[in-house]
Amino acid sequence: MPFEVPSSWVWCELGSVNEIARGGSPRPIKDYLTDATNGINWIKIGDTKKDGKYIDSVKEKIIPEGVKKSRMVHKGDFLLTNSMSFGRPYILNVDGCIHDGWLVISPLGKVYTSDFLYYLLSSSFAFEQFTNVASGGVVTNLNSDKVASTKFPLPPYEEQKRIVLEIEHWFALIDIIEHSKVNLQANIKFAKTKVLDLAIHGKLVPQDPTDEPASELLKRINPKAEITSDNGHYQKLPEGWVITPMQTLCALVDGEKQNGIERINLDVKYLRGEREAKVLTSGKYTAANTLLILVDGENSGEVFRAPVDGYQGSTFKQLSIHEEMYTDYVLQVINLHRKTLRENKVGSAIPHLNKKLFKAINVPIPPYEEQKRIVNAINKTFTILDKIAVNL
Repeated sequence: MPFEVPSSWVWCELGSVNEIARGGSPRPIKDYLTDATNGINWIKIGDTKKDGKYIDSVKEKIIPEGVKKSRMVHKGDFLLTNSMSFGRPYILNVDGCIHDGWLVISPLGKVYTSDFLYYLLSSSFAFEQFTNVASGGVVTNLNSDKVASTKFPLPPYEEQKRIVLEIEHWFALIDIIEHSKVNLQANIKFAKTKVLDLAIHGKLVPQDPTDEPASELLKRINPKAEITSDNGHYQKLPEGWVITPMQTLCALVDGEKQNGIERINLDVKYLRGEREAKVLTSGKYTAANTLLILVDGENSGEVFRAPVDGYQGSTFKQLSIHEEMYTDYVLQVINLHRKTLRENKVGSAIPHLNKKLFKAINVPIPPYEEQKRIVNAINKTFTILDKIAVNL
């Protein structure tokens, strides 16, 4: 026997306590389909629900004459998928006919409880047995006689009921855990946004009074810039911080056009690792480590870093950040506004980055050294949150 069972259990062939048969398909099926009230339910794989246990309704019916060329099944019978993703059980809540993509398992008396047999047939042990007896080349099929010969453990009837209660108790707990997992993933995503929000309000790391004020940094970036340390959106910023529009700190540019040199096409799919490199002989030159911002498509505002020298993809602009700013700090500010940028794209046929909105983003600027401390704190926090997400 496959494994040891309690002394009160026995092993039995599935066919010794169930009648097992294959469905049949009247052909051509279109000649047998009907909308008449006396039509017979025509049960198909498409009538099942994902992760469902029961088949409660059908979408099509066949004429009564089709029954003799098919197989009639009844409420309480089990259907087992017979090809492609074979071995998946369902309990019938309707009467009807089945095609040859199904096996029907009709219990003979009260040997197995319905719920216990369902969980038994859904087990990995059952799937392993069905796989071992399946036949076919391109399409794998289950033979009714071979399925009938598979062996399964049979506990006492009342113990089966107790086992089902225990299974469903644990399944309910697992569902709660899975639901909590989804909620936790959403909370992790929210936590990252909150961390970024705290960062640009000066609440993530302590200030150092010895740092050079950001106003001096801004003067070097743009001597004509208006020094603003507060506004309606960012009230009560720390002393030494200033605010300026994004357009003061960075620009969206194209690379220099080049011809006759083979370079990699830096498009979205390549940068996301979704396909191998495609080589072009001309385009807008982009040096390795250049920042590229997506300006066309649903994810406009997403930033990539060119891994190699290449040609700038047509959906990108180069993101040039002023050298007086700590690059990763500016990138985190952009990251915080990604949702707003996605929701406010312009253009109908192809959505584009709203460049006017992007340039107008108010960027709170801390002293340069504090920018580095902020990015370091963000990275450490995100690493912890990512570890939690991976291990859910």
